[in-house]
Amino acid sequence: MEDLIKREIGHQERGEQGRLIFKINSLVDKSIMKGLYRASQAGVEVDLIVRGMCCLRPGLPKLSDHIRVTSIVGRFLEHSRIYYCRNGGREEIFLGSADLMSRNLDRRVEITFPIEDERLIRFLRDEILAVYLTDNVKARRMRPDGSYERVRPDPGVAPLDSQQWFITHRTPAVTMPAPKDA
Repeated sequence: MEDLIKREIGHQERGEQGRLIFKINSLVDKSIMKGLYRASQAGVEVDLIVRGMCCLRPGLPKLSDHIRVTSIVGRFLEHSRIYYCRNGGREEIFLGSADLMSRNLDRRVEITFPIEDERLIRFLRDEILAVYLTDNVKARRMRPDGSYERVRPDPGVAPLDSQQWFITHRTPAVTMPAPKDA
């Protein structure tokens, strides 16, 4: 994860748009938080969808002003972890079991794996992460002091509850690619 963050910083420093979106349950690992602060200072846009504990403080001038932290607590206790990196336009998404906590990263056996099919990457980016990032019913945005405020729909924008959206909307089917010959 630290290498992925450093890579986005490098892209940003070369004039490419750096972008990270992490959907996790907790963020307390100090080295990951330091990396995310460095990414923000470099200008990388960072969205963190953190359901539970988050020790990082977003929106602090010259430290984390490019970081947004959103918590969505709804009907379901979600356990999905999604890690998106723009990677200079060669987008990558990783799914996994690990939260960004030292107990998960240093003292447990966890798995994170890349999504390689372009259709699945677009689906996860455009149909899953985008819905979470536009939730304006259950979402709470962390303020620089660590408190949260409810996200409200802008005038003329329909309310969107991400969990309810996933229940009631049939997302387009994504056909799994045939296995490659060994």
